[in-house]
Amino acid sequence: METFDVAVVGLGALGSAATYQLARRGAKVVAFEQYELGHVRGASHDTSRIIRTSYGAPQYVRLAQSAYRDWADFEQVAGERFTTRTGGLVFLPTDGPFAAADFATSLSETEVPYELLDPVEVARRWPQFRIPDGVETVYTADSGIVHASRSVAALQMHARARGAELRERTPVERLVPDAQGVVLHTPFGQVRARKVIVAADAWANTLLAPLGAEIPLVVMQEQVTYFKPERPELYDRDRFPVWIWEDEHCFYGFPTYGEPTIKAARDVSENLMTPAERTFEPSPELLQELTEFMGRTIPDSGRALRTVTCQYALTPDRRFALGPLSQHPDVIVGLAAGHGFKFTPAIGRVLAELALDGESTDDLSHFSAEFAPDALAQASSHIG
Repeated sequence: METFDVAVVGLGALGSAATYQLARRGAKVVAFEQYELGHVRGASHDTSRIIRTSYGAPQYVRLAQSAYRDWADFEQVAGERFTTRTGGLVFLPTDGPFAAADFATSLSETEVPYELLDPVEVARRWPQFRIPDGVETVYTADSGIVHASRSVAALQMHARARGAELRERTPVERLVPDAQGVVLHTPFGQVRARKVIVAADAWANTLLAPLGAEIPLVVMQEQVTYFKPERPELYDRDRFPVWIWEDEHCFYGFPTYGEPTIKAARDVSENLMTPAERTFEPSPELLQELTEFMGRTIPDSGRALRTVTCQYALTPDRRFALGPLSQHPDVIVGLAAGHGFKFTPAIGRVLAELALDGESTDDLSHFSAEFAPDALAQASSHIG
């Protein structure tokens, strides 16, 4: 049987980053992807993702600060840029479920510069927006864009260059922990590893449930739409920031990036389905809802040009799950609940540290892989 220091299951963003970090530290590592590398069935494809430190909870701000450092480090290693600073706006209706005060407190505690703006100041600086009264806005200059598919491909390439074995179209069917580590069963034979990192997102419970460690996940198909403004130069990244509308229904969007379109989406669409049931067909109702929102909020955003689907796997409160299973400590979980791409290099690094050192240099105390017993029942009810 082949033996490795660490095996990684799933080669989306988090698994690719973990594989790179493990190989960088000289570990003998093998990584498995059930589909082809770069596939569109998960949540790591397409181009742009928002990077930001602007969170209303300091534990995410601190991990984002680590991620910014790790992105810069990887850009130095790779010799190319993956991130672009544009500045970022978070719009928070005062009668909504989220408070600008929470963002201000969190950012102040972590010493991230920010501004609190009213609708008049937003209109003065970014006249592309139409923000009504009763909306507070948090601006952070360090927000921006990271290129999704290109950065994942680069992580995989640099992992291979450092000796990692990446095996695509090789599903891991079962994990069997024993006294020497974990045996991974695949259609092409068995592999033994001292530690296993499960970064399989919506497919994670296929491996975790038989171990009695099922994670409470709600899986849904998401979609993003590219709009074509008549004057795309007004939405260039030097003139138009990334933005998030935080309310009962949340929306987010981007400046032009690689083409004369602006991208926007609703976050958490509730279009529930399992990976096996996923249609890859955009919802006309969600597109109509988004188009109406864009017409009110960015009136000159233009017509919808195309819509692309992806997949979310959400934990309760969208909390990250980063750590070993208590009953099987050689199995380490990496789940980011649909808002983790910005954290990719930091999560990859902390997963590698957990596998090789048994602890992380970042504080992961808020991100246990364990959930309350009733959370699984609630997730199952949601899915049903």
